[in-house]
Amino acid sequence: MSNSSNHEYFRFNLIHRLLHGAIIISFLGLAITGMPLKYSGSDWSYRLVRWVGGFEAAAFLHRVCAVITFGYFIGHLIYLAYFFAVINKEPFGKFIFGPNSMVPNLKDLRDIRDMFKWFFGLGPKPKFDRFTYWEKFDYWAVFWGMFMIGGSGLMLWFPTFFSKYVPGWLFNVATIIHSDEALLASGFIFIFHYIHTHIRGEKFPLDYVIFTGRLTEEELKEERPLEYQRLLEKGEIEEIKTNPTPRWLRNFSAIVGLSALIVGIIIVILIGITEYHHIKHVLLANH
Repeated sequence: MSNSSNHEYFRFNLIHRLLHGAIIISFLGLAITGMPLKYSGSDWSYRLVRWVGGFEAAAFLHRVCAVITFGYFIGHLIYLAYFFAVINKEPFGKFIFGPNSMVPNLKDLRDIRDMFKWFFGLGPKPKFDRFTYWEKFDYWAVFWGMFMIGGSGLMLWFPTFFSKYVPGWLFNVATIIHSDEALLASGFIFIFHYIHTHIRGEKFPLDYVIFTGRLTEEELKEERPLEYQRLLEKGEIEEIKTNPTPRWLRNFSAIVGLSALIVGIIIVILIGITEYHHIKHVLLANH
């Protein structure tokens, strides 16, 4: 969307964008080095492993990306604590349940209901504040992934240590959880997150805001009308006003964002083809 005004508004600060950048790098790295192991019988998995330098290199890179994952998760928790203790101007209750919070609330449930009504032409599109219900879902999915995928991954990474405290059969469970939850996470990110964030009509092919941190006044009014109105009423709209996105940052965002999109789409296509052939083989074997 073109911007006729000479200013934009900050939605994400530098820390938000750096953390999201770490998520992109680590998640793509984990998918590229992990999925070939899950689909080790396919031709593409062998070629992909060769491309990253072999199985030993893939295992090393997988662990490096895991460290990055734990790093950004811990960094985010530290940032939350610092934000609440130092920067935040709101009481604890509003910090947790207010319009700037990622904690789901009753409005999110109403927005889901109204969104489906809008899909079928039975009502107007709901008006959103700073965060939508699907953005909150994406956010908490990372916490789920950290405990399920990250926890099981640590068990498989340090079996000698964990074997002192847990029975041996739990390692078999950890293997299944790590593999299937990783597949679920990849499918969700590369399909649903990509579609409702980037590939949807009004943003296709890329939503630049997580890379530039900025959005235009028209975008703020259209996508976050409740937030825009709230900032106007409280006299805080000027606090987030900034200069337009520099051309170099826009171009850099396009290169990084589109590259991540393409890699993710290729991975999910390869997974889909492999699963299709597997299901086809099972059905033929049962006849």
